[in-house]
Amino acid sequence: MPPAVLHPVVIRHPETGCKALFVNPVFTTRIDGWTEAESPPLLKYLYEFATQPAFCCRLQWQPGSSAFWDNRITQHLAINDYDGHRRLMHRITLKGTPLLA
Repeated sequence: MPPAVLHPVVIRHPETGCKALFVNPVFTTRIDGWTEAESPPLLKYLYEFATQPAFCCRLQWQPGSSAFWDNRITQHLAINDYDGHRRLMHRITLKGTPLLA
């Protein structure tokens, strides 16, 4: 099990100052200062809020498609909807600036 890491629930983009939720159901286990019983209702609400259709982009992949996003303020969900097809991906990570609380 990886060590516990403490992050703010809301961050600010270091360049634009825009606020973003910094929680996800894979890695966020609870809210600091809250019990394990108190945290799930708020986290469930935040996950549902962040995944509203108004905040989502569904890319319809075509041959030659490219996608770029800013991981500092974007949540990404890869959906395995290409059964029977090969998908070649290359990921790069650029050095950025620290997140702001």
